[in-house]
Amino acid sequence: MKYLVTGAAGFIGFHLCQSLLQTGKSVRGIDDINSYYDIKLKKERLKNLNKSKKFKFKKLDISNFNNLKKTFSLFKPDVVIHLAAQAGVRYSIKNPHAYTKSNLVGFANILECSRLLNIKHLIFASSSSVYGNTKNIPFKEDENLNSPISYYAATKLSNEVMAYSYSHLYRIPITGLRFFTVYGPWGRPDMALSIFTEAIKNNKKLKIFNNGNMLRDFTYIDDVINAVKKIINKKPKYIKKNNSSSFRILNIGNNKPIKLNSYVNLIEKQLQKKGNKVPYKMQKGDVKQTYASLKKIKKLIKYSPKTSISIGIRKFVTWHNEYYKK
Repeated sequence: MKYLVTGAAGFIGFHLCQSLLQTGKSVRGIDDINSYYDIKLKKERLKNLNKSKKFKFKKLDISNFNNLKKTFSLFKPDVVIHLAAQAGVRYSIKNPHAYTKSNLVGFANILECSRLLNIKHLIFASSSSVYGNTKNIPFKEDENLNSPISYYAATKLSNEVMAYSYSHLYRIPITGLRFFTVYGPWGRPDMALSIFTEAIKNNKKLKIFNNGNMLRDFTYIDDVINAVKKIINKKPKYIKKNNSSSFRILNIGNNKPIKLNSYVNLIEKQLQKKGNKVPYKMQKGDVKQTYASLKKIKKLIKYSPKTSISIGIRKFVTWHNEYYKK
């Protein structure tokens, strides 16, 4: 089995590639190494992956169809795990075109290449952001969603609709994964955990939106990767009798949301230092809460998150201190 991972230099992509390589899998990684955040961090991730002879990397922008098709044709992957995307809710307000290019045009190219190469299973990253400000908790995959409150969320919801169409028309087994605030070592610097840790360590102003009353279902990276690896081998099947599409959506969360204030307190505890907290109004595009129902994924792979929030933060802070040591 050969695996193609897009966004290989990204946070989740790096951890997935690393885990697949540790079990002897052949992995081709692609990434455009854009400058949305620190390129050095992306290159350090790739440096670690390149230690394996089973890993090959190609710098590639997925919005370029011809280059992407060439890579698919040369490598001939069995499974594609599509994690490349323009991330960030707040950045999508400032630069929506970047999301159109990567998350819509790029994703359409991934679907078409998967069709042309008869991919055995396409897995792609969606987001808990697609739930918007729904009041139905915990969030269930079968909820009828049509009110994303950020353009980032709109592109991810569009991905799900596009993927359903391709799966239905061409019978491609496709699984969409709604990730719930994934965190851990090697995490993105624009994520809350990195921002809060940096601010506290360097005595900078710590912006607390909505007075810290937002709820987030933080999910540790190891739990996410273990789930994705199991899902790879559990592709959805087309049932001819019911004309059932070989498509599904799954939540990957922790099912234990925590208030933002409590989250910051745990970071302070690990750093043994208080932050300079300043209250701010609710940020445009942010949702008030995320809370994953895990009923569907538990039935499929007996998924059960193992890492508590306190242990996860401790592991991140330990890595952060080592990586960013002066």
